[in-house]
Amino acid sequence: MAQSWHDLLFAHWPVPAEVLRPLIPEPLAIDTFDGQGWIGVVPFRMSGIRPRGGPALPWLSAFPELNVRTYVTLDARPGVWFFSLEAANPIAVAVARWWFHLPYFNATMRCQRSGDDIDYASLRTHRRAADASFAARYGPTGPVTLAPAGSHEHWLTERYCLYSVNRKGDLVRGDIHHEPWPLQPATWTPRENRMTEPLGIELPGTKPLLRFARRLDVVVWPPRRLGPPTT
Repeated sequence: MAQSWHDLLFAHWPVPAEVLRPLIPEPLAIDTFDGQGWIGVVPFRMSGIRPRGGPALPWLSAFPELNVRTYVTLDARPGVWFFSLEAANPIAVAVARWWFHLPYFNATMRCQRSGDDIDYASLRTHRRAADASFAARYGPTGPVTLAPAGSHEHWLTERYCLYSVNRKGDLVRGDIHHEPWPLQPATWTPRENRMTEPLGIELPGTKPLLRFARRLDVVVWPPRRLGPPTT
Protein backbone atom coordinates (compact mmCIF):
# COMPACT_ATOMS: atom_id res chain seq x y z
CA MET A 1 0.00 0.00 0.00
CA ALA A 2 0.94 3.63 -0.44
CA GLN A 3 -0.21 6.52 1.74
CA SER A 4 0.77 10.00 2.86
CA TRP A 5 0.93 11.36 6.42
CA HIS A 6 0.30 15.07 7.07
CA ASP A 7 0.55 17.58 9.94
CA LEU A 8 2.01 15.04 12.34
CA LEU A 9 3.07 15.71 15.93
CA PHE A 10 5.41 13.41 17.85
CA ALA A 11 4.78 13.97 21.57
CA HIS A 12 7.00 11.69 23.66
CA TRP A 13 7.39 11.07 27.40
CA PRO A 14 9.88 8.90 29.30
CA VAL A 15 8.31 5.86 30.98
CA PRO A 16 10.23 3.23 32.96
CA ALA A 17 10.73 0.05 30.96
CA GLU A 18 9.32 -2.00 33.84
CA VAL A 19 6.01 -0.13 33.49
CA LEU A 20 5.83 -1.06 29.80
CA ARG A 21 7.00 -4.67 30.16
CA PRO A 22 3.66 -6.22 31.29
CA LEU A 23 1.95 -4.64 28.27
CA ILE A 24 4.30 -6.06 25.62
CA PRO A 25 4.41 -9.76 24.67
CA GLU A 26 7.61 -11.77 24.74
CA PRO A 27 9.94 -12.21 22.90
CA LEU A 28 9.73 -8.51 22.00
CA ALA A 29 12.23 -6.52 24.03
CA ILE A 30 11.45 -3.04 25.29
CA ASP A 31 13.73 -0.68 23.40
CA THR A 32 15.28 2.03 25.55
CA PHE A 33 17.26 5.21 25.03
CA ASP A 34 19.76 6.01 27.78
CA GLY A 35 18.10 3.30 29.86
CA GLN A 36 14.60 4.78 29.58
CA GLY A 37 11.49 3.52 27.81
CA TRP A 38 9.39 6.02 25.86
CA ILE A 39 5.72 6.37 25.01
CA GLY A 40 4.41 8.55 22.22
CA VAL A 41 1.06 10.16 21.40
CA VAL A 42 1.00 10.93 17.68
CA PRO A 43 -1.86 12.84 16.00
CA PHE A 44 -1.88 13.38 12.23
CA ARG A 45 -4.03 12.87 9.16
CA MET A 46 -3.69 10.41 6.30
CA SER A 47 -4.40 10.76 2.59
CA GLY A 48 -3.91 8.85 -0.65
CA ILE A 49 -4.37 5.44 0.96
CA ARG A 50 -4.41 2.94 -1.88
CA PRO A 51 -2.89 -0.24 -3.26
CA ARG A 52 0.50 0.77 -4.64
CA GLY A 53 0.03 1.71 -8.27
CA GLY A 54 -3.76 1.83 -7.88
CA PRO A 55 -6.21 4.69 -7.39
CA ALA A 56 -7.22 6.17 -4.05
CA LEU A 57 -10.85 5.66 -3.07
CA PRO A 58 -12.44 8.97 -2.00
CA TRP A 59 -14.52 7.41 0.79
CA LEU A 60 -11.60 5.44 2.25
CA SER A 61 -8.37 7.22 1.39
CA ALA A 62 -8.27 10.23 3.75
CA PHE A 63 -9.02 10.65 7.46
CA PRO A 64 -7.41 11.72 10.76
CA GLU A 65 -5.53 9.18 12.85
CA LEU A 66 -4.10 9.24 16.37
CA ASN A 67 -1.84 6.57 17.80
CA VAL A 68 -0.28 5.68 21.13
CA ARG A 69 2.98 3.78 20.77
CA THR A 70 6.19 2.56 22.31
CA TYR A 71 9.38 1.01 20.92
CA VAL A 72 10.52 -2.59 20.81
CA THR A 73 13.14 -4.80 19.16
CA LEU A 74 13.24 -8.37 17.91
CA ASP A 75 16.31 -10.01 16.37
CA ALA A 76 18.02 -6.59 16.16
CA ARG A 77 15.09 -5.13 14.19
CA PRO A 78 13.87 -1.98 16.00
CA GLY A 79 10.18 -1.31 15.51
CA VAL A 80 6.99 0.21 16.86
CA TRP A 81 4.41 -1.36 19.15
CA PHE A 82 1.00 0.32 18.98
CA PHE A 83 -1.13 0.36 22.10
CA SER A 84 -4.01 2.00 20.22
CA LEU A 85 -4.86 3.73 16.96
CA GLU A 86 -7.91 5.96 16.58
CA ALA A 87 -9.36 6.67 13.14
CA ALA A 88 -12.35 8.62 11.88
CA ASN A 89 -13.31 6.05 9.24
CA PRO A 90 -15.12 2.89 10.42
CA ILE A 91 -14.33 0.97 7.22
CA ALA A 92 -10.63 1.70 7.59
CA VAL A 93 -10.79 0.65 11.26
CA ALA A 94 -12.39 -2.69 10.39
CA VAL A 95 -9.92 -3.40 7.57
CA ALA A 96 -6.87 -2.46 9.68
CA ARG A 97 -7.98 -4.58 12.62
CA TRP A 98 -8.45 -7.58 10.31
CA TRP A 99 -5.48 -7.16 7.95
CA PHE A 100 -2.75 -5.63 10.14
CA HIS A 101 -3.94 -7.08 13.49
CA LEU A 102 -3.69 -3.64 15.06
CA PRO A 103 -5.84 -2.22 17.90
CA TYR A 104 -7.71 0.38 15.85
CA PHE A 105 -10.70 2.16 17.39
CA ASN A 106 -13.49 4.25 15.92
CA ALA A 107 -13.46 7.88 16.97
CA THR A 108 -14.97 11.22 16.11
CA MET A 109 -12.07 13.46 15.13
CA ARG A 110 -11.23 16.95 13.93
CA CYS A 111 -8.00 18.07 12.28
CA GLN A 112 -8.06 21.68 11.10
CA ARG A 113 -5.17 23.78 9.90
CA SER A 114 -4.95 27.46 10.90
CA GLY A 115 -1.88 29.08 9.40
CA ASP A 116 1.03 26.87 10.41
CA ASP A 117 -0.83 25.38 13.39
CA ILE A 118 -3.14 22.40 13.68
CA ASP A 119 -6.21 22.22 15.90
CA TYR A 120 -6.81 18.57 16.66
CA ALA A 121 -9.42 16.70 18.69
CA SER A 122 -10.36 13.04 19.07
CA LEU A 123 -13.01 11.22 21.12
CA ARG A 124 -13.13 7.43 21.06
CA THR A 125 -16.55 6.04 20.16
CA HIS A 126 -15.67 2.37 19.63
CA ARG A 127 -18.25 0.01 21.09
CA ARG A 128 -17.24 -1.60 24.40
CA ALA A 129 -13.84 0.14 24.38
CA ALA A 130 -12.34 2.14 27.23
CA ASP A 131 -12.79 5.90 27.06
CA ALA A 132 -9.96 7.88 25.50
CA SER A 133 -9.76 11.46 24.27
CA PHE A 134 -7.27 14.05 23.08
CA ALA A 135 -7.39 17.72 22.16
CA ALA A 136 -4.54 20.12 21.44
CA ARG A 137 -3.30 22.89 19.19
CA TYR A 138 0.20 22.32 17.85
CA GLY A 139 2.58 23.47 15.17
CA PRO A 140 6.19 23.93 14.07
CA THR A 141 8.52 26.52 15.56
CA GLY A 142 11.67 26.15 13.46
CA PRO A 143 13.25 24.91 10.24
CA VAL A 144 13.16 21.39 8.84
CA THR A 145 16.11 19.16 9.74
CA LEU A 146 16.97 15.48 9.40
CA ALA A 147 17.73 13.80 12.72
CA PRO A 148 21.41 12.76 12.96
CA ALA A 149 22.04 9.04 13.36
CA GLY A 150 22.41 8.18 17.04
CA SER A 151 20.34 11.16 18.21
CA HIS A 152 17.26 10.78 20.38
CA GLU A 153 15.01 12.10 17.60
CA HIS A 154 16.44 9.57 15.14
CA TRP A 155 15.90 6.74 17.62
CA LEU A 156 12.27 7.74 18.18
CA THR A 157 11.26 8.28 14.55
CA GLU A 158 13.39 6.32 12.11
CA ARG A 159 11.75 2.91 12.52
CA TYR A 160 10.75 0.83 9.57
CA CYS A 161 8.53 -1.90 10.91
CA LEU A 162 5.70 -2.49 13.35
CA TYR A 163 4.94 -5.51 15.49
CA SER A 164 1.56 -6.88 16.49
CA VAL A 165 -0.16 -10.12 17.47
CA ASN A 166 -2.77 -11.79 15.25
CA ARG A 167 -5.99 -13.50 16.33
CA LYS A 168 -4.17 -16.81 16.83
CA GLY A 169 -1.64 -15.21 19.17
CA ASP A 170 1.20 -15.23 16.64
CA LEU A 171 3.66 -12.36 16.38
CA VAL A 172 3.36 -10.37 13.17
CA ARG A 173 5.69 -7.82 11.59
CA GLY A 174 4.69 -5.21 9.03
CA ASP A 175 7.51 -3.48 7.15
CA ILE A 176 7.30 0.11 5.89
CA HIS A 177 9.53 2.37 3.82
CA HIS A 178 9.86 6.14 3.63
CA GLU A 179 12.43 8.88 3.27
CA PRO A 180 13.97 10.25 6.51
CA TRP A 181 11.55 12.30 8.58
CA PRO A 182 11.58 16.06 7.79
CA LEU A 183 11.37 17.09 11.44
CA GLN A 184 10.80 20.53 12.91
CA PRO A 185 10.86 21.66 16.54
CA ALA A 186 7.30 22.11 17.76
CA THR A 187 5.08 23.63 20.39
CA TRP A 188 1.67 22.61 21.63
CA THR A 189 -1.17 23.75 23.83
CA PRO A 190 -2.85 20.62 25.19
CA ARG A 191 -6.47 20.80 26.29
CA GLU A 192 -7.02 17.12 27.04
CA ASN A 193 -4.91 13.97 26.87
CA ARG A 194 -6.49 10.80 28.25
CA MET A 195 -4.93 8.47 25.67
CA THR A 196 -2.82 6.46 28.12
CA GLU A 197 -5.48 6.03 30.80
CA PRO A 198 -6.74 2.71 29.32
CA LEU A 199 -3.18 1.38 29.76
CA GLY A 200 -3.01 2.40 33.40
CA ILE A 201 -0.08 4.69 32.57
CA GLU A 202 0.07 8.18 34.03
CA LEU A 203 2.28 10.42 31.92
CA PRO A 204 4.91 12.54 33.66
CA GLY A 205 3.93 16.13 34.34
CA THR A 206 6.99 17.40 32.50
CA LYS A 207 6.78 18.86 29.01
CA PRO A 208 7.03 16.14 26.36
CA LEU A 209 9.67 16.02 23.65
CA LEU A 210 7.88 17.56 20.65
CA ARG A 211 8.64 17.28 16.93
CA PHE A 212 6.48 18.18 13.93
CA ALA A 213 6.41 16.92 10.33
CA ARG A 214 4.33 18.50 7.59
CA ARG A 215 4.24 15.53 5.18
CA LEU A 216 5.75 12.10 4.60
CA ASP A 217 4.96 9.59 1.84
CA VAL A 218 5.00 5.95 2.93
CA VAL A 219 4.94 2.47 1.41
CA VAL A 220 3.51 -0.36 3.55
CA TRP A 221 4.10 -4.08 2.92
CA PRO A 222 1.71 -6.89 3.91
CA PRO A 223 2.19 -8.22 7.45
CA ARG A 224 4.29 -11.37 7.94
CA ARG A 225 3.74 -14.03 10.58
CA LEU A 226 6.80 -14.55 12.79
CA GLY A 227 5.54 -17.30 15.07
CA PRO A 228 3.89 -17.60 18.48
CA PRO A 229 5.02 -15.26 21.26
CA THR A 230 6.69 -16.68 24.34
CA THR A 231 4.40 -16.82 27.38
